[in-house]
Amino acid sequence: MISRPKFMIDSQRISNRIRLNNALNYLFSLSTVFSILVLGVLLYQVGLDSMGWLDGQFLTSNLSIFPEKAGIYGAIIGTILMMLIVIPVTIILGVSTAIYLEEYAQKGRLQYLINVNISNLASVPSVIFGLLGLTVFGRLMNLGSSILAGGLTMSLLVLPIVVVAAQEAIRAVPDFLREASYAMGADKWTTVRKVILPVAIPGILTGTILAMSRAIGETAPLVVLGIPTLIMRIPTSVMDDFTVLPIQIYYWTLDAVLKPEYANLAAATIVVLLVILFLMNSVAVIIRNKFQQRF
Repeated sequence: MISRPKFMIDSQRISNRIRLNNALNYLFSLSTVFSILVLGVLLYQVGLDSMGWLDGQFLTSNLSIFPEKAGIYGAIIGTILMMLIVIPVTIILGVSTAIYLEEYAQKGRLQYLINVNISNLASVPSVIFGLLGLTVFGRLMNLGSSILAGGLTMSLLVLPIVVVAAQEAIRAVPDFLREASYAMGADKWTTVRKVILPVAIPGILTGTILAMSRAIGETAPLVVLGIPTLIMRIPTSVMDDFTVLPIQIYYWTLDAVLKPEYANLAAATIVVLLVILFLMNSVAVIIRNKFQQRF
């Protein structure tokens, strides 16, 4: 039996890999174009439906039973107050957990088990966190559907994301910086505070802002928590009932069956929410580019 020379076999493998690479390149390019087209159609339709409805009166007016007089001022205030709880709670707990797991916890099965569970929590459906928030904050702690209960529930939702992002940022700090700090006589906390965190801050903030973008756009946990939509008064404390922009969009979309004008109100609110998310993501990109250090 005559075997083919080795260089012919290698040439055949290289040809097969080039064909596979070209096919995957074509498939991924087609998927990208299709996704952009779908997104473009959605944005065009939302922008078209919001025309004539998104103005100063819409942003500064409260809810009304008359679509032409309705506004989202109360929902904007409720969103801001809820995020004032979500941001500090999530950053303090998330970054502290990441520092402990990466710098203080002993390497072993327990640390590995905790890391695996945190990673799995990041992929749990948001409605599960809504049920957890309803049970713990709404019923056991008797917070009801207040801003405090909503903020703590959304903190639970994005906390695993912040922990994972902070862990990756801390893990990316070069070891020679730690060793140099210890060689200068610094203790572990001083090294964490003055060497590791300043280098890891861009990655931590980028992941945190992206997590906040998810918190500000989520609806399911707040629906499960029983956040109402028809709040005629503006909340003034964290124990007041409230509504937020995603909830307003959800209920106006349902009400569009009764009055078509509510679909225009929902589209205008979507535009406002998209602008807020775009600004938050832009801030994340700017922070990453400005403070990122290369070693």
